[in-house]
Amino acid sequence: MTLSIEPNTATALSPTLKLKHIVQSLPKEVFAKDNTQAFLMTVKTIVTVTIGMAAIAYAPWYLLPLAWVFTGTAMTGCFVIGHDCAHRSFSKSRKVNDIVGHLFMLTLIYPFHGWRYGHNKHHKHTNKMDVDNAWQPWRPEAYADAPTWLQVVYQAMRGRLWWLASLPHWAAVHFDWRKFPAGKTRDDVKFSALFVIIGAALIFPVMIGTLGIWGFVKFWVLPWLVYHFWMSTFTIVHHTAADIPFNPEGEWNEAIAQLSGTVHCDYPAWVEFLCHDINVHVPHHISTAIPSYRLREAHAIIKANWGEYIKERKFTWEMMKDITDKCHIYEETEFYQTFREFNSNNN
Repeated sequence: MTLSIEPNTATALSPTLKLKHIVQSLPKEVFAKDNTQAFLMTVKTIVTVTIGMAAIAYAPWYLLPLAWVFTGTAMTGCFVIGHDCAHRSFSKSRKVNDIVGHLFMLTLIYPFHGWRYGHNKHHKHTNKMDVDNAWQPWRPEAYADAPTWLQVVYQAMRGRLWWLASLPHWAAVHFDWRKFPAGKTRDDVKFSALFVIIGAALIFPVMIGTLGIWGFVKFWVLPWLVYHFWMSTFTIVHHTAADIPFNPEGEWNEAIAQLSGTVHCDYPAWVEFLCHDINVHVPHHISTAIPSYRLREAHAIIKANWGEYIKERKFTWEMMKDITDKCHIYEETEFYQTFREFNSNNN
């Protein structure tokens, strides 16, 4: 599908801007669900993960790291499919979304509904200080009051070990259904948690029994850790930069937060291919109803209309170094303090 792009010169970013104004600037075609496109997404991920597993099986030892990186990145495609299902942008059928979402997120031992409800909160309150639940930085007082061991963990997760940060988030947030409101929400989360717990209890012993401990680590654990590298990286890059504010409730504007508080980052083409363009993140925050296979078209239109307000970056080590060296503790006057600056100011 090719869409004509005509810049809207009347647009302007102001405190009165509403998200619906940006949504209304998009043609209805970018919201259209296509069963063929959705099917091709699933086929692409199944085929590439299978190729990766074959590479792990037959690669000589010195090529195994490459096979793990490829397979783990392809497994991230499973998450993106589940992600579309969670936003109901994969299929028009709620039942199809739930079934496909549960099955593809099972491969990553991710409870579908637990993640879905938590992630929807992130979209509703993106970059709202003390409310957003995805990579929100700590305030100075919260860091100062934390026990030493937790400060050390936080320093690691905001520093060079950022790529492990999604692991504690995965373990602590999505399995405990008691943290969710009683009723249907809690029942949904409980079902999803038990689904993956029982699934793992059945599948993992079979894998260990047939492949051995090393086979289990080789074929699942190490690719799964690569997946968490991408999960952590995409998340921190999408919403963290020295010039991106987290605003308190009274100063927060939904449209500005979704448009200017979200980063479009270009990754190597093979990563974007395997991960279904999840890096094209601005239109996804403008509307979660846009399927992943429409994100590039939507981004081009948003850029034509609102380009001066969009943040675009390229994934490099220097970019990650900048984020992990500077974006540590948040203070509203200058956005971020480094750990060193905080310690210097409080000693």
